[in-house]
Parts: sequence; C-alpha cells; structure tokens
Amino acid sequence: MSVWNEVVGQERPIGPLRAAIDDPGSMTHAWLITGPPGSGRSYAARAFAAALQCERGGCGECRECSTAIAGTHADVTLVATEKVTIAISEVRDLVSLAATAPSRGRWRVIVVEDADRMAERTSNVLLKSIEEPPPRTVWVLCAPSPQDVAVTIRSRCRVVGLRTPAPEAVAQLLTARDGTDPALALECALAAQSHIGVARRLARDPDARARRDQVLALATDIRGVGDAIFAAADLVEVAESDAKAATEERDAEERAQLMTTLGVEDGTRIPPALRAQLRQLEEDQKRRATRHKRDVLDRAITDLMSLYRDVAILQTGASVRLVNVAHEGHVRDLAERTALADTMRCLDALGTARDRLAGNVAPLLALEAMALDLRPRTQGRR
Repeated sequence: MSVWNEVVGQERPIGPLRAAIDDPGSMTHAWLITGPPGSGRSYAARAFAAALQCERGGCGECRECSTAIAGTHADVTLVATEKVTIAISEVRDLVSLAATAPSRGRWRVIVVEDADRMAERTSNVLLKSIEEPPPRTVWVLCAPSPQDVAVTIRSRCRVVGLRTPAPEAVAQLLTARDGTDPALALECALAAQSHIGVARRLARDPDARARRDQVLALATDIRGVGDAIFAAADLVEVAESDAKAATEERDAEERAQLMTTLGVEDGTRIPPALRAQLRQLEEDQKRRATRHKRDVLDRAITDLMSLYRDVAILQTGASVRLVNVAHEGHVRDLAERTALADTMRCLDALGTARDRLAGNVAPLLALEAMALDLRPRTQGRR
C-alpha cells in the first residue's frame, strides 16, 4: 500500500513529486499542483505531504502517513476554504507558521487547496514567504490551472499538472475502496465526467442520483416561459435546501463551541464586548453557505451541459462514448426531436449561466435567463 495509490490515473504527472521524495536534488520549496476539478489535485498534495514526512517515502501505513492524509499531523497544515475567498488574515497566519521549524516531522508542509481563491492583495502577503522560505518549509498550492494563480506566485513554484483520469480508473477506485458494484461504479464515473468526489457521492447516495435525474429532466420539462420560471426557482430552492442541510448542524456546533470558549451560557445575553466575535462567526458561516449554494448550482449546470453534449454527439454522428449512459433513451429522444443548432444554443446558454454565477450575478436571475434559453424553438434535425 502507498499514499499514491488513490491518486488515480496520474502516474506520469506525479513523477516530479515522487522524484523529489527519492532525490533531495529534485526538491524545491514551493509547488503548484494544477488540474481540472475532480482530478485529485488536493489528494495528490496530501499524498506528497505524507511522503515528505514518512521515512519510507509514503508507505501509507505508518503514523506519519495516516495523520498527514487526515490533516492531523502536527507539521502538516491543510487549508481548504469553504468560503468564496481566502481571507488575508488567514494567509498572514500561514506566513507566520511557515517561519517556524517543524516540531517533530522532517518538514513543515503547508497545503493550500484553494490557492485560486486568493485575491491579488492576499497573494502579495504570501509572496515573500514563497520567495524566501525557511530551509525546512514546503508550500504546496492547488488550483485548477496556473493562470488561476497570481503570476508572481506561480513563477516561483514548480508546476505539476494533473489530467482528467479515465472513467475506468475512477470506477476501479470506487470498486476497490468502497465496494461499489462495478457497473454502477462505471455509470457514476461517466456521469461525474471522472470527477472523483462527485462519482463517489453518486455511487454512495441514491438521493444524489435522484437529484441529478431531476436536473436532467429540465431538458424536456421546459416548454414555455412559465415552465422556465418555475424550473429556475426549483433549482435555486434545491440549492438553498442543500446548503442549509450541509451547513446547519455544523453552524450550530461552531456557535456552541464559541459560546463555551467565551464563557457564555446558551440562552443568556451576550456581553457587548463579545458580540463582534459572534458576528464574525456568523459572517463566515454565511459565506460558506453562499459558496455551497453556488457550487450546487454550478454542478447542476455542468450536468445539463453533459446531457446536451451527448445530444450533440448523436446529432453529429461522432464515435464518442456517451456520458449519461443511464439516460440514453432521454438523450436519443432529444436528439431526434431537436436540431443541432438548438443543442448548440442550449450549450451556449448553460455556459453563459456558469459565467454569470461566477461573476456573482443573483442566482435566480442567472437561472431564469438560462431556463428561458432552454425552451425548444425548432423541431427535428435540420
């Protein structure tokens, strides 16, 4: 067993990371691991951190490996923001931490899993530590692409580019790690477009598969303006419910912990001097819920794009495997009832909606415009 076993389909890309473990001459103080969503860049970063601490180069069995992967190793710091951006105060704390020697491990490793969520001003705070790091400190940044990180940062990092793994590799991982039925594992890997995290959630959660089915049904349910408006509202409601379910219990636990730390009993009046700390927690929780909501909507749009991609494949006669194999009948029905021009128009509308959401346009407005553009306009192939 090795920590690298679950870095699926990346044997060649992670070569520089493994070489740095074996050859000190290949080691550098700052790394930037890039790759499309679901390629496993965050896990690759954790595996690298574990291998740096392990005396056997990442055996996957020792205490150093297990704690580094889990994020509990004293000298491995994992930063994975659940907010829209990484705060400048968080980066200042990391820079201070980077200046300290490792307490018990071989290296002090700081992994920033969402380096693309740092504003330029925040990146500038990190720059000096990247330029002049202490001798036993290693920075490992993760982002979708090098262009998502400030040029001043990426120019000082060694870039490791991951690729989208093959669906078969993801399915094999689901079967080996989670005991998923091989046929279901491949179906979920294809539906997730090889996004490992999404594929695992689909394989393990029937409700997640049902929600995805509902999203894909939008392609045929929207007939007129009224349908479009209701569909957009339903999508936003689902995203809000999902965000509430995912964060409500954790929010309550964080509030209770803060109240205990401040010495305030539940239900009692909070002293004015302590209200600022509670207000800061509530603002952080609101940002986390906002990000989760937008992530849910982005995934829904991505799923719809995969459906129209399959429709376009059939309409053009391309010899490419469908993503939505479980919905082949639905795909063929759409392909026969609509023209390729309609399919491309729908894909453009979905891409525009993603851009609008990323640009902080109100979700309901962005989705209403998208749903209106998904209405059928022509019948049959042209």
